[in-house]
Amino acid sequence: LQVDLWQPSSAFHIVEGTVTDMRVPQNTSQSLLPYLQQANIQYTILISDLQKAIENQTGLRSYRNRRSVSGYNYEVYHSLEEIQDWMHQLNKTHSDLVHMFSVGKSYEGRPLFVLKLGKRSRPYKKAVWIDCGIHAREWIGPAFCQWFVKEALQTYQIDPAMRKMLTQLYFYIMPVFNVDGYHFSWTNDRFWRKTRSKNTRFRCHGVDANRNWKVKWCDEGASFHPCDDTYCGPFPESEPEVKAVAHFLRKHRKQIKAYLSFHAYAQMLLYPYSYKYATIPNFSCVELAAYNAVNALQSAYGIRYRYGPASSTLYVSSGSSMDWAYKNGIPYAFAFELRDTGHFGFLLPETLIKPTCTETMLAVKNITLHLLKKCH
Repeated sequence: LQVDLWQPSSAFHIVEGTVTDMRVPQNTSQSLLPYLQQANIQYTILISDLQKAIENQTGLRSYRNRRSVSGYNYEVYHSLEEIQDWMHQLNKTHSDLVHMFSVGKSYEGRPLFVLKLGKRSRPYKKAVWIDCGIHAREWIGPAFCQWFVKEALQTYQIDPAMRKMLTQLYFYIMPVFNVDGYHFSWTNDRFWRKTRSKNTRFRCHGVDANRNWKVKWCDEGASFHPCDDTYCGPFPESEPEVKAVAHFLRKHRKQIKAYLSFHAYAQMLLYPYSYKYATIPNFSCVELAAYNAVNALQSAYGIRYRYGPASSTLYVSSGSSMDWAYKNGIPYAFAFELRDTGHFGFLLPETLIKPTCTETMLAVKNITLHLLKKCH
C-alpha cells in the first residue's frame, strides 16, 4: 500500500507506540482500514476528504481579492511569485531597513532571495539567520517569515525591543528556501516536500533539502533511495539551494550568532543534535533560551510546545541544516516545528496564520533578546 507519511517523515521512525499520520489515496483506504482493524491498530480519520480541504484553501484564489485594503495580506498563503514581488516591493519602499539580495540560483534557475533587515547603525553587527520553506508543503513556514518582516517594519518605531533588535543586529531572512518545490506545491502537488532536481536513473524528482547538509550525511534517519521523501541526495550539498545557503553561512560564520529554521508540523522547538543522542557543549545556554522561548510562545494562546534536542524530542535525522549550522560555529541553532499536531497537518487553515505567527513571534523575539544578553 502506497501511503504518504506526514509524521514521522520516514517509516524508519515508526516503532511500537508511535502515533503516525499518513495520507492515503481513496482507493487505498478501502483496503487499509480493514487491515488496520485486523491488526488491532487504532486509527482516527482526521480529514475525510483531503481533496475538498485543498480546494477550500486554494480554490477561492481566483475571485478573492488577494490584496487587502492596506496592500499585502499577511493572513493568506502566497504563491512564490507573490512572495518575490512582495520582497522587491519592500526593497523599494523600506530601503533604510531592508536590503534584498540573492545567494544563488535554484535547480530550475530561480533566484534564491534573502532579505537583510536592520539599521545600518555600525560597520560590524552580529546577525541572525532565519529560513522558511525548506520543505515545500509546510506553507505556514513562509507565511511566518513574511509575518516576521512585517512585524519588524511595523513595530520598529514603537516597540523598544524591536528597535533594539534591529539596531544591534542584522537579520538575514529567506522566506522560501526550496523555491522550486514550493512553486510545485502550488501548481502540481500540494504535498510535495523535496527539491525538484532530476534523478536520471530512477525518474524520481527531488532531494530532502534538510538531509543534504555536510554533517553525518546520509546516516540514520535519511534514505539513499531517490524516490524516498527523506532522500539525502547523491552527495552532500548536491542541491544548488543547499550549496548556496551553506556557502553564504560559511562566509558569514563569524557574524552569524543564531540560526533559526521554520518547519511544520509538531509544535516543537528543537536544538542540536539531530544526528546523535549527545549533549551539546553550550547546552545550558541553549536549553534556557528554548525554555524561555516556549513559555513566551505559550503566553499568547496557551499553545504548548515541547522543546529539547531534536534527536530525542522528535527523531534522529542526519544531514540537517540545524546541525550543520551548529557544527559550523553558530552557537544558537534552532528548528521550529510550527502548528499543529496533526488535526490539519500541512493544511493549516489560513484563519490560523495570525495566531500561529503571533505566538511564534514572541518566541523569536525572546531568543533574539537572550542572544543580546549573552549567556555563558
